[in-house]
Amino acid sequence: MITDVFHHFSSKTICFTITVILFIEVSAFAQIRVDNPKRTTERSVEGRVNSRIDQGINKGLDKVEEGIGNIFKKKEKKKKSEEGTEEGKERENEDESSEETQSTRNNSKTNAPSAKTNAPSSKTAEPQNLKVYSKFDFVPGEKVIAFDDFSTTSLGDFPLGWNTNSSAEVVTLDDSPTKWLFMSKDGFFQPTYVKDLPENFTLEFDIYNRYVNGNILNYRFMIYDSDNPKRDLAESRISKSGVYFEWGAGTGAAGFFAYENGEETIKNEDLNIKELMWDNQPVKVRFSIWRQKTRLRIYVNQNKVVDIPQAFDPKAKYNAFKLGGKYMNFSESENKDEFMVANVRYAVGAPDTRSKLITEGKFSTTGILFDVNSDKIKPESYGVLKELGTVLKENATVKVRIIGHTDSDGEDAKNLDLSKRRAASVKNALQSEFGVEATRMETDGKGETQPVAPNTTSEGKANNRRVEFVKL
Repeated sequence: MITDVFHHFSSKTICFTITVILFIEVSAFAQIRVDNPKRTTERSVEGRVNSRIDQGINKGLDKVEEGIGNIFKKKEKKKKSEEGTEEGKERENEDESSEETQSTRNNSKTNAPSAKTNAPSSKTAEPQNLKVYSKFDFVPGEKVIAFDDFSTTSLGDFPLGWNTNSSAEVVTLDDSPTKWLFMSKDGFFQPTYVKDLPENFTLEFDIYNRYVNGNILNYRFMIYDSDNPKRDLAESRISKSGVYFEWGAGTGAAGFFAYENGEETIKNEDLNIKELMWDNQPVKVRFSIWRQKTRLRIYVNQNKVVDIPQAFDPKAKYNAFKLGGKYMNFSESENKDEFMVANVRYAVGAPDTRSKLITEGKFSTTGILFDVNSDKIKPESYGVLKELGTVLKENATVKVRIIGHTDSDGEDAKNLDLSKRRAASVKNALQSEFGVEATRMETDGKGETQPVAPNTTSEGKANNRRVEFVKL
């Protein structure tokens, strides 16, 4: 009889436990639908809320199952006898694996990266060969005016030579040594060293953005004429002459606009750029901007997305550049939208490969780029190599010596060896990609022994990392 009473009491306890836990869990999460109408106005946010409700119900059921397991827990002695079994170890490993997986998921949704905490992994592609960039005709300016990789800025600090109307800090991503200038609030970055933009210049930079919230967030960069760039930093529109390019976060939709004396002269709001599309992974691309008098070309990675013959007003004095985001973190979320910039390279001058090599007998370029401490040519060097290949093919009797040069970082002997290997890589590329006969090319390297600029600044080092072609 005592046993029957005990079983009867246990059944009631179980039923009561199930009812209470389910009621509490479902009620608590269901309130999100009613008490937060602001978030439910956005589809994406509503979907997330509903997902959280489902998760809450599942958690409630998990707790019920856990409660039942505790009610019918075996005696301590029997539990200890199972700890050494393979089944027990497998369960233990599964628990640890689940915890690690959950931790990884949580880390992938962390708030904006700080100087001490690495940001989520960006999507990485397999190393690209030169053929991928076969339509990339971008040729960087002849002289590097500024190269900013934030190497002299401490993590967590704001870099010299920049201005902002928001807040920003230098961070790193994962285990990569690359430094990024990070901004998570509305506003603009402005590199103050990009000024007095002449008729022929190039501007390159890497962009990283992680789009989290379902909102109307967009990013943009602007080149414009300003009487006071500092005063105009907060302005999202152009009051005089200028051009700007913007793209919607996550959609790949983009637009280009040109202004003269405050009036819109050219517009295209129907661009669709797949490299800028969000697929639940951060977007990481390189922008290349090229001005040749009134003509403007913009590239996203290897793809030319804008080519406007009359984009620039020849009478205007373009002297300012800025980039930033609008409506960042517009919807409430613990996970922040992220916008970063790195490796800014600003150069001027129009390289005249044909004239300098054939007529003057010498041509030097900083536009052939290599991986750090490597002789592997970066694919964005294709435009320069193509020009050189074309000139050499059209002048079949010309022979050249290719000479590699480095900056002064590192050991002298290693730099000398690296410069020779880089020259050999250029020769191989001209032969394999453009059909220039190997017998027409010699190679050599000078390491750091013949600098053309002081090795005390980033732009000086960028000018010293060059490849020289001498007509024989």
